[in-house]
Amino acid sequence: MPRNTLTKDQIIRTAVELLDDEGLEGLNMRSLGKRLDSAATAVYWHVKNKDDLVQLVGDEVWDEIELADPEAVGWRSAIMSMAVGLREMCVRHPWLVQAFGSYLFYGPAKARYDDHCLAVYEGAGFTPPEADRAAAGVFTFVLGNVLGTAATASLTRRLSRDDGDPDQRLADFMAKAREVAEAYPRLRSRLESPSAEFGAAPDDTFTHGLHTLLDGYEHQLTARRAS
Repeated sequence: MPRNTLTKDQIIRTAVELLDDEGLEGLNMRSLGKRLDSAATAVYWHVKNKDDLVQLVGDEVWDEIELADPEAVGWRSAIMSMAVGLREMCVRHPWLVQAFGSYLFYGPAKARYDDHCLAVYEGAGFTPPEADRAAAGVFTFVLGNVLGTAATASLTRRLSRDDGDPDQRLADFMAKAREVAEAYPRLRSRLESPSAEFGAAPDDTFTHGLHTLLDGYEHQLTARRAS
């Protein structure tokens, strides 16, 4: 594709697809140019370098999150909905979780999400500093929850690039991890459950944790109103 027909939007959309397939470690201008059917040099007419590209792409995916209306559903349900949307977005794009460790993301899409979250908290009665802390608390909770998904995606890709059967290597790893866990009584009791899957959290872990976090926030508001 000639550079005069290549657009920044095309580059960003294709980079998202490449990152979803290959992860952060698989992104480079040559592989991106190949997907675009264009020379790598043509990409540089629209983005300065890989860091600039990751920044643009990392902001783009935040537009996938729907912003709930607290006037329609209440502040707590609005925050719950946006936290779920954030988690689902991170699961779709696990490379973003990797990138949080190396990049500082900013841009209109992320700013839109962050500003709306703060507006919901402030509308509920939190002071601006309290809203900052509350938003940060939910964000870090969601990020921690999806770390395992991102790590599994990265490990699976790495094993697929190495010699040997990646499924067998992963199975060998899990067998060794189970063997270590057998020495500890509480872990062993859970492994003996018919539905046990080593290292897996209960299905409702995210929902339970998020509700517990929001219970604490709501308690702060209730205590203030009662004082």
